Amino acid sequence: MRIGILTGGGDVPGLNPCIKAVVNRAAANGWEVIGLRKGWASLLNYNLDDPEGSAQWIQPLSKGDVRTIDRYGGTHLHTSRTNPAKVKPDAMPAFLHGRFAHTGEKQLADATPHVLRVLEHLGIDTLIPIGGDDTLSYGVRMHEEGVRLIAIPKTMDNDVFGTDYCLGFSTAITRSVEFINALRTPAGSHERIAVVELFGRNSGETALISAYLSDADRALISEVPFDIERVAQLILEDRRANPSNYAVLVVSEGASMLGGQVMEYGQEDAYGHKKLGGIGQIVGDAITKLTGVDVVNQQLAYLMRAGAPDSLDRMVAKSYGNLAIQELERGHDGLMVALQNGVYTTVRADTCTQGTKRVDVPELYDIQAYRPHITHLLGKPMFLY
Repeated sequence: MRIGILTGGGDVPGLNPCIKAVVNRAAANGWEVIGLRKGWASLLNYNLDDPEGSAQWIQPLSKGDVRTIDRYGGTHLHTSRTNPAKVKPDAMPAFLHGRFAHTGEKQLADATPHVLRVLEHLGIDTLIPIGGDDTLSYGVRMHEEGVRLIAIPKTMDNDVFGTDYCLGFSTAITRSVEFINALRTPAGSHERIAVVELFGRNSGETALISAYLSDADRALISEVPFDIERVAQLILEDRRANPSNYAVLVVSEGASMLGGQVMEYGQEDAYGHKKLGGIGQIVGDAITKLTGVDVVNQQLAYLMRAGAPDSLDRMVAKSYGNLAIQELERGHDGLMVALQNGVYTTVRADTCTQGTKRVDVPELYDIQAYRPHITHLLGKPMFLY
């Protein structure tokens, strides 16, 4: 068996221990593992007419190659947000220009036939993509085209449908809680309101759990549009009630005001993704205008995914990697490894495309007070999902 492994989308701590686990277990079976660099971009940009010049896109992985990679964060294989089924004209490699028609409003082309030819050329018969919805959805496409596949979910937003846990989530929470609590120092010293914006495009779970664990005064999540005047009044009351005369508000990057829209900025990238962000600054400016209190405004952004994984992400990463190979050993494929109710399991690979995973608002959030509220703990798993 020759396995191609890749990491796509945003990097998260835990990817390298997962890659190492896959390589080591595969090697024990005498299977070969090929690292596909920069996610699906490797297969899109590999030029069949120039294999030597395309060597940068692949990396054979032995036990020696991965011996130390679990000691640091990020991804040893690097990453991108490339989806070969949705390629804009300016993102199509020059050697493929004119081979695929661009259709639809966004003029996207499907380069899957080229990807399949590259896999055949490289002798890769099995894929292990590690990623979020977009990365794994193209993995589903590969499986539909007849490629053996075991998918591994990762995203610090923890929003891949079909699993309770995605690689990177615990470390993102750990980093966020550390920085939120650290920001109490300047907020208290200057008697200000700290507004901390966290990643969370469509799911507010990261902001919710970080606010819950750091005991932030209020939290605005992606799932519940907020009344900024009410938020300003509540956070002002929190500040007055604090002997140190400060307060902390956590905001998901995907949060939106009542009657407003999620704040987006910048141009679409080559694959139609828009960056989100800026809502924390807007909320902070509005709070200052409404209350007259100065704000400490902080986007944690990439700090949430910086550095080595914590122990829980290491545990899940190694377990997911080993489980993926164990399923191949059993002759299974077309699956995504997962955690459900605290138990390692597998689901169909296309499960990630069958629904959306969002905060259970009635169970976990007070929509009037804008703060975490755990209605029932009995029977809930460790991370409340």
